[in-house]
Amino acid sequence: MSDATSSKLSRRKLLKGGAITAGVGAASLAMPQVSRAETMTLRMQSSWSSSDVFHEMAADYVSRVEAMAGGRLQIDLTPAGAIVGAFQVQDACSDGVIDIAHTVAAYWYGKNKAASLFGTGPVFGGDPIQMLAWVHHGGGQDLYDELVQDILGLNIVGRFGMPMPAQPLGWFKEPIESADQLEGLKYRTVGLAADLFQAMGSAVTQLPGGEIVPAMERGVLDAFEFNNPTSDRRFGAQDVAKNYMLGSYHQANETFEFIFNRDMFEELPDELRAILEYGVEASATANLSKAMNLYSADLQGLIEEDGVNVQRTPQSIMEAQLAAWDEMIDQLTGEDEFFAKVVESQREWCERVVFYSLMNGPDYKLAYQHYYPGKIDF
Repeated sequence: MSDATSSKLSRRKLLKGGAITAGVGAASLAMPQVSRAETMTLRMQSSWSSSDVFHEMAADYVSRVEAMAGGRLQIDLTPAGAIVGAFQVQDACSDGVIDIAHTVAAYWYGKNKAASLFGTGPVFGGDPIQMLAWVHHGGGQDLYDELVQDILGLNIVGRFGMPMPAQPLGWFKEPIESADQLEGLKYRTVGLAADLFQAMGSAVTQLPGGEIVPAMERGVLDAFEFNNPTSDRRFGAQDVAKNYMLGSYHQANETFEFIFNRDMFEELPDELRAILEYGVEASATANLSKAMNLYSADLQGLIEEDGVNVQRTPQSIMEAQLAAWDEMIDQLTGEDEFFAKVVESQREWCERVVFYSLMNGPDYKLAYQHYYPGKIDF
């Protein structure tokens, strides 16, 4: 049978395919029974352009899954817009238009603001790695499942991947020295971060990454953030602004979200479902290692080759962000019982886990300043 023919077989027929018996008698006892079906091709779309490092990170997941599946799974990965828009991948997965999506939960917070708590919510001291641990061991996965399946009634299963380094305050035409300078700025961000910057006086527009630079060129935006030095540099942020402010609480613990069509996921043989699921964890390690290498190298490129003025966001601005978060938390927890339940779970987790981390961890900044004096001044 040709690959093209096998890929057209119905999903259920493939998923329900019987095991190949190794033999009879002693031979069958000597070999384990492993369910084997024809090669299955899954359709996957990311929320990123093909040139974005995030799409490259989605491809890291694909390569690991295909290698572990030993030829039984193939994943056809396409970039944002190939099948649906960047913000529409969740619905496409639920409807079976695609089988897998690689995105972030903030992209669908318009359905329920609690979505943004799974990556772009308030910061109670927990860093991205600690908040990914909350998903696995602090009840976060159960709360996510309750949101997408029970409250929203979507036909999906979701898992969380790379814990992203905290996102910069963003790109500005002039350096930002106080929170007052955010007032009136036409600014791009997504998720609850949009509410946060609106509370601080900005006029916020939510756009996919590929639309940001054209919006800056047309004057639709005065300033923006996307995610990291590599993504920003690849789509030309340095060509439309020269002031890059690092350090912010608006999106300080986001992770990649992998969305699977629930019918496809639950009907897979156990071993293939496990490969899809634990491939997310494998990609998280690969992606974070890649991020440390590329993000740091591109930050140096922005400074040394592109003439970008890179500065640390003043602490006073981050303090103003925390104050704005406080007001938003009080409002949203009073309006939505589920939102309040997630926030309380995160608070309890951070009180215990971050206490351990801060008490146990050495002062890495002190060590850096000891060996590289004069490199940082904050």
